[in-house]
Amino acid sequence: MKAVKPDFLNKKIIFFDGVCNLCNGFIDFVIRRDKDKNIYYASLQSEIGVYILKEYNVELTDNFSTIYFLNNGKLYHRSTAILYVLNNLNFFYRIFSKFSLIFPERFRNFVYDYISKNRYRFFGKKETCRLPSIEERDQFL
Repeated sequence: MKAVKPDFLNKKIIFFDGVCNLCNGFIDFVIRRDKDKNIYYASLQSEIGVYILKEYNVELTDNFSTIYFLNNGKLYHRSTAILYVLNNLNFFYRIFSKFSLIFPERFRNFVYDYISKNRYRFFGKKETCRLPSIEERDQFL
């Protein structure tokens, strides 16, 4: 008998720090440019976020410093996740993404890690996770 794939494997999902202003700004950026509404969102603090990431052997701690992107059943993280998200937007962002993926992951993640470690200091944070607007609700898991 063939195993049934969980529904989330067929979705494109960004997992983000729900209290981080930078992360929420990135989500707003993606929502405005995802015209076909193909991308879904889950905070790292949410039950569904924890559940899905656990399926990929990602154990979350209280340090939600990494963004993840699930695309066609494959999970990306850090700078690679951001670039694959951009690859799902318009032509300009696809070209930017493909060009940026040429740079070594070690270099990209060095920059990503610096920003990630300082994101609350640079951009601040909210007291609670973001709540989607009525228009966005169908895309938030």
